[in-house]
Amino acid sequence: MKTNVIQKIGQIGVPIKNIENAIEFYKDALGLPLLFSTDSMAFFECNGQRLLLSLPEKKEFATSSSVIYFQVEDIKIAYEELIEKGVPFIDQPHVVAKMENTETWMTFFNDTEGNTHALICEVQI
Repeated sequence: MKTNVIQKIGQIGVPIKNIENAIEFYKDALGLPLLFSTDSMAFFECNGQRLLLSLPEKKEFATSSSVIYFQVEDIKIAYEELIEKGVPFIDQPHVVAKMENTETWMTFFNDTEGNTHALICEVQI
């Protein structure tokens, strides 16, 4: 008997309160390509992963989302570029893990809707 085995994540949903503010932030500040939007939803492309911003259908879905870790090539450059675009960071880029020849760097920020996300970068040392 064949079982349904999860193969990949098809979409990540983030609850929002204001569609216009959210679209502006994810498109203009973060630079994600907007695929399309409606009055209550916006779909973005992130290197093969679809990101859905949506007004919650029910009150119980109106809480903030899980942290999305956006991978970048150079976290210090990405941090500076996003600071210039007004992205509100919670902290500065810092090492969170060291494994043999690799350091993992992160920095956390908030979107316009109160959701916390992060930049992540793996650096060969």
